[in-house]
Amino acid sequence: MKVKFFTSFYKTQLHRSFCSTSIRFFFIIPDVTPQFSHTPHPLTERVLTPEAIEFLVELHDRFDDRRRQLLALRADRQARFDRGERPDFLEETRAIRLGSWSVPEAPKPLADRRVEITGPVDRKMMINALNSGAKVFMADFEDANSPTWDNIMAGQVNLQDAVRETISLSTSEKTYRLQEDIATLMVRPRGWHLAEKHVRIDGRPMSASLFDFGLYVLHNASESLARGFGPYFYLPKLESHLEARLWNEVFCTAEDLLGIGRGSIKATVLIETITAAFEMEEILYELAEHVCGLNAGRWDYIFSIAKRFHRDPNFVLPDRSLVTMTTPFMRAYTELLVATCHRRGAHAIGGMAAFIPNRKKPEVTEAALTKVAEDKRREAADGFDGTWVAHPDLVPTAMACFDAILGDRPNQLDRLRPDVEVTKDQLLAVERPADGITMAGLLTNISVGMRYVASWLSGTGAAAIDDLMEDAATAEISRAQVWQWVHHGVRLGGPEGTVVTADLVRQLLDQTEPDLADAGYPPEIIRGARQVFEQVALAEDFMSFLTLPAYELLA
Repeated sequence: MKVKFFTSFYKTQLHRSFCSTSIRFFFIIPDVTPQFSHTPHPLTERVLTPEAIEFLVELHDRFDDRRRQLLALRADRQARFDRGERPDFLEETRAIRLGSWSVPEAPKPLADRRVEITGPVDRKMMINALNSGAKVFMADFEDANSPTWDNIMAGQVNLQDAVRETISLSTSEKTYRLQEDIATLMVRPRGWHLAEKHVRIDGRPMSASLFDFGLYVLHNASESLARGFGPYFYLPKLESHLEARLWNEVFCTAEDLLGIGRGSIKATVLIETITAAFEMEEILYELAEHVCGLNAGRWDYIFSIAKRFHRDPNFVLPDRSLVTMTTPFMRAYTELLVATCHRRGAHAIGGMAAFIPNRKKPEVTEAALTKVAEDKRREAADGFDGTWVAHPDLVPTAMACFDAILGDRPNQLDRLRPDVEVTKDQLLAVERPADGITMAGLLTNISVGMRYVASWLSGTGAAAIDDLMEDAATAEISRAQVWQWVHHGVRLGGPEGTVVTADLVRQLLDQTEPDLADAGYPPEIIRGARQVFEQVALAEDFMSFLTLPAYELLA
């Protein structure tokens, strides 16, 4: 028998979720060691050390049941949305929104974030991103990463080497090494909804969020702090402040177990769901001393609108190309984000520029840079403190736009935007222009969706498609729009006038498959991509994430 701590957090809605508020109870329980198993891998000795396994089991033991409860709450909320309920600013947290409080000042390495670059935890891409001239590099286990077991394990090793500045890569053509001046490293673990099937604790797959976070913070927290920065994270796909509260408790526990100071872990939250947009202040509040900003995750946000209200014809989106950051409901969301962040002293980080310069096609590059500059000038003028790009060649353009506004200042937190007043109706005001859904848009969605899923199943999660960097979020938009258009019997605009049906989609999928074969994908990958796309775009019930069925086919 042994004594084990169980910590229960009791607080009112107005009480911040500091770990110091916990009340501890002591129980005598049988000394049962959890069974930890994993798929073998050559990097096991470096990544899944005995200390790491003990740490992961502790996180799983303390937090996995709570995670599952929160996922059940997501499902309950979806059922209410299906019955016609719509989100609103929470009455029970009104006092938080009206209260006088602020988040802590960001640490020096995160004071200036005017341009951030993102990409998967691939070794070559990480070196190029760290050397890109951006202020921050977000190494991504989530939307830009295909979570093969090899990608996940190698990614953790790459992060260890990046923190210690020993990361390098030699190929037959070139040797890649870090420059003297590199970007500050942040890490995005996978979302709460995802599991790591290659790791099981007591027979149950481990939370991918806790796995990615736990390994990175265990192996690198002390080292990064000794080097003058720290364990910094981006948190994806949060649906509510309760999910932020859970992350805060995970952070507190990790800091205590690792013996690092409270608040050493810092996080920026991606506001990329419609429900989180109504809880921005509460999310900042719950993360307490660990939060330093919010990010406008634009692509997932568009997907969230289509997903949450998929059965409502009033939320049927037009062609993806018509849903821009100046579309009224998107503008309301981003202006609210800036105003909320600056009122509480947090950074507001703008959305992704997905354009990719094409060095073989100067006209494509020129058009891409023009669009990026227009987008980044708007964000800087609106008060954002920084922005995202997906390619190193876009860093100078984005940097120039923010330099023009910021000058020598690290940010524009002093721009409070008292002019911004955003209502529930503005956040939910989705409009579709006449003839806004076209055959070209349908073909694009099918082509992008199929090609991306094929890339993902092949182990690449950030795919260059038609001079855009596509990731899981943009593929989600593609399949969600197809689902909406089929299930609402949308008639295409223009001379076609065709009704979008499942049979039409299958005919277009038939026409797309040869393109994948021409691109070199083997038959089994093409079959898998089609299987997944049909499942998430044509099934009667709207599946919450395409990566869930796709993961079942992934090695």
